[in-house]
Amino acid sequence: MIVELPYGKTTLRVEIPDRCYAGTLEPKDDTEAPDPEGEVRRALARPIGSPPLRELVSPRQRVVILASDISRPAPSTLMLPPILDELSEAGVPDAHITVIFGLGIHRRQTSEERRGLVGSGVFDRVECIDHDIEACVEVGVTSRGNHAEVNRRVAEADFVIATGNLEYHYFAGYSGGAKALAPGVCGRATIEANHRLFVEQGARCGRIEGNPLREELEEIAAMTGVDFMLNLVLNRRKRVIRAVAGDVTLAHRAGVESIDRIYRVAIDRRADIVIVTPGGFPKDMTLYQAHKAMQNALQALKPGGILLTAAHCREGIGDEKLAGAFTDGTSLVDLAGELGRVFIQGRHIASQMARILLDHEIYLVTDMASDPRSRLFFPTFDSIEAALAAALEKKGRDAGVLVLPYGISTLPAVESAQ
Repeated sequence: MIVELPYGKTTLRVEIPDRCYAGTLEPKDDTEAPDPEGEVRRALARPIGSPPLRELVSPRQRVVILASDISRPAPSTLMLPPILDELSEAGVPDAHITVIFGLGIHRRQTSEERRGLVGSGVFDRVECIDHDIEACVEVGVTSRGNHAEVNRRVAEADFVIATGNLEYHYFAGYSGGAKALAPGVCGRATIEANHRLFVEQGARCGRIEGNPLREELEEIAAMTGVDFMLNLVLNRRKRVIRAVAGDVTLAHRAGVESIDRIYRVAIDRRADIVIVTPGGFPKDMTLYQAHKAMQNALQALKPGGILLTAAHCREGIGDEKLAGAFTDGTSLVDLAGELGRVFIQGRHIASQMARILLDHEIYLVTDMASDPRSRLFFPTFDSIEAALAAALEKKGRDAGVLVLPYGISTLPAVESAQ
């Protein structure tokens, strides 16, 4: 069986022996909207739980639009022009509109990257800036004691619009909705305090009710005020299936229903080897991002199995604290146990990987430079053929191999697994 996998901006092909091939877990619906811009405008014209955008804003208001940064596949070039049209219809001048890219703790972007994300028409029309993590103000204290610090420009805006794509998230349950604000445009301490909640039992992929992290980020958004949202559900080729707009919670939940219908995939049994890719660029830009695919794929892997991850990682490890965890001499057992005692943003990813390695193995196929690769505490490979050969040698020639080409987006339905 020959399987093609997204990898960076290209693809990898791997041949799996027929006796081993246990199947490929793919989205159940690959259709796309015949007119993507029309689908966006339809959602804006018929919002969920809210009047249309043009009826909510007034000409004197200062409007902030929250947009995704380069690490996310959200097609802002498609979403922002119709939003600007709605604002124009309401009489809001372009000078009153600012697009802020939700970097969270990610690196700052170049001017050309920002232009590419929104398109020249938007970039030259309204102010488009990166979130400044050092320029935040407190808007309140959450019920869990987190001092919520938010970008000053967002906190002082009269009207805030959240945009983004909607998919599974390995501890916030799902992306989208209020997540554009928290952690997207929050202060460092606020982000770290919120992320600490991911060690709690309810912080799980595909879960909203009882998820403390999701609950808090929506609480922060409510304190700040998110007045409208537009999210897109994308297919595996990052093309639009559905747009949802309106109330930041009600519209988000409508989009979540689509995600579960398309991307929650049942399995009959776990496999000895799971081949997983995050889904190509930009999801595999760094190891920090790519590890999210490992978390989902783990649900389909037997204890003691091999998690064969293919991630381009053109920007390396992606976080200094994560990189440091690979070289400071901490044992896997101690690193895995850190999360029960202390949370260090970035390093928590290394702790998660260490937890995986206590019961499983990780093989990484990557184009990462040799220096970062040499620091990792799991083997790396230049080709997927070599990695699979090594995995089959370790697990046996008849080992079952399951493939997850869109690991960040797809959730194996573990309730059906044995």
